[in-house]
Amino acid sequence: MTVRVLLADDQPLIRAALQMVIADAPGLGMAGEAGTGAEAVRMAEELGPDVVVMDIRMPGMDGIEATRLITEGCGAQVLVLTTFDDDEYVYGALRAGASGFLVKDMALDDILAAIRVVAAGEALIAPRVTRRLIEEFAGRPAPGPRPGTRTRPGLGLTEREAEVLTLVGRGLSNAEIAAELFISAATVKTYVTRLLAKLGARDRVRLVIIAYEAGLVTPAP
Repeated sequence: MTVRVLLADDQPLIRAALQMVIADAPGLGMAGEAGTGAEAVRMAEELGPDVVVMDIRMPGMDGIEATRLITEGCGAQVLVLTTFDDDEYVYGALRAGASGFLVKDMALDDILAAIRVVAAGEALIAPRVTRRLIEEFAGRPAPGPRPGTRTRPGLGLTEREAEVLTLVGRGLSNAEIAAELFISAATVKTYVTRLLAKLGARDRVRLVIIAYEAGLVTPAP
């Protein structure tokens, strides 16, 4: 099955570079290209891509608002492209429902791998921004639960579920969690799926945030 990708970036050179590598990558294909946030929203609704690779700074509607409209509308996964100093934009995109964050100077192969990860329903944050992003985000007051979401803390988790959530919050993969808890990776996947449903979380990024907000993981000094 081919993962269909919509590129949203106001820089034609970046779109051209990504378009070429995506078109040649096994299992990936181009759904379209957009130069503005508004165009990305329209094309996402019309074309139904699996993943939207979204720039943040674009003329008119920015990538944050476009991400919100896309995730609430057509339901495509959004992978945000950002820079290390764009923290304010990343916080907004996280709230808007983005499932991944990359920096633009990452290797093209890493970007392709991230597209596949997000398309599979997982979440991904570029390693160089993970700690700074999550720890600073976790120290900010949450805007309050959205309609249809479950409140926290008071998570109502079993001891094992809390252990798994804590390790997810520390950024461990399923395989690393399995090794830590001496259980199988399949069992970890079952726990993560259960946590997503029980906590009303869209993806793994939201689980990380919940772990920090609930005090299961404490930001390092």
